[in-house]
Amino acid sequence: MNSLRRFIVPCFKPSSEDEGEGSNRGRGDVNGQNDGLWWYKDVGRHVNGVFSMAAIQANNVLEDQCQLESGPLSSTEWGPQGTFVGIYDGHGGPEAARFVNEHLFNHLKKFTSESQGMSPEVIIKSFLATEEDFLSLVRSQWLRMPKIASAGTCCLVGIICEGMLYIANAGDSRAVLGRLESSADEVKAIQLSYEHNASSPSVREELRLLHPDDPDVVVLKHNVWRVRGIIQVSRSIGDSYLKSIEFNQEPLLPKFRLRESFDKPILKAEPSVLVQKIHPGDQFLIFASDGLWEHLSNKEAVDIVNSYPHKGIARRLIKAALHEAAKKREMRYSDLERIDKGVRRHFHDDITVIVLFIDSNQSSRGLYRDPAVSIKGSRGVT
Repeated sequence: MNSLRRFIVPCFKPSSEDEGEGSNRGRGDVNGQNDGLWWYKDVGRHVNGVFSMAAIQANNVLEDQCQLESGPLSSTEWGPQGTFVGIYDGHGGPEAARFVNEHLFNHLKKFTSESQGMSPEVIIKSFLATEEDFLSLVRSQWLRMPKIASAGTCCLVGIICEGMLYIANAGDSRAVLGRLESSADEVKAIQLSYEHNASSPSVREELRLLHPDDPDVVVLKHNVWRVRGIIQVSRSIGDSYLKSIEFNQEPLLPKFRLRESFDKPILKAEPSVLVQKIHPGDQFLIFASDGLWEHLSNKEAVDIVNSYPHKGIARRLIKAALHEAAKKREMRYSDLERIDKGVRRHFHDDITVIVLFIDSNQSSRGLYRDPAVSIKGSRGVT
């Protein structure tokens, strides 16, 4: 047992395979590289294949966070192996997204150990436990830092474990699968998550059913559907001022305070969960915050990933979205590049992308051969 521990512990380090452009080799930064408003890791290995990650900042403070954990998915030595991906699109500040980036995966490992396996129930418990921990943090800090009560984050999680794919979503980020259809000889785009956004009629109906005594639970404001006239997403971690009435009072900023009281959370932290087997034709998964999908369709994103080398593909997707954002404003991409954070938010959102390429044979065997990888991105940009 001692010899096994000596083998595992040194392996629990990030791996770096970047070379050439964007290389972090020799720089002491194996988690990725910062370059102005960019953070990226162009290529790396995970248990089930290779990956590419990137983020671009638009806000004064970057509100997106992301992570990739590959290796043990439980806190026991003999638990399941696999890959965990998280995209956390913060709003109202970066506090909730940063908190989730530090705590959600640890809860998942704990509950996976207790349940002796991965399941939708384990994932949901991990989301809810992270939510409770963040609400406790808010409760202890909000009187001296009231802004934290209005911080929240959308959470998109993908897990590959023992030949199964789990997608959990709370908010409006999106996961899209690229699947090779042999009959048509093309890679098809399959959306695996749906957005919990009040712009969707089904989300508005869900909110009205959950809050039958609240006629203003969703209202049309300036031609945009919003929950209580404030926020578009219906599910998140954080947004404490819409979860508990104790935070919807002074010293919270007036613009967040509701006139009407409420006796149960208006927003939910529970994710919707999809589970399916890894198909032999499954080529790659694209996980991205809504900033990407505002400018690229599912098919456009899948075609880009399918048409270019793996290395740097996450950055390529973001650049394609930025070209579209510039075109909509009748600008050149080079002009957009010169716009600094803060002002840039008028042209596009923070955008975070992780592309996970799948070795379906290795995924189905559930094997673990490479060193564990633990990468948390979008942290070095302020």
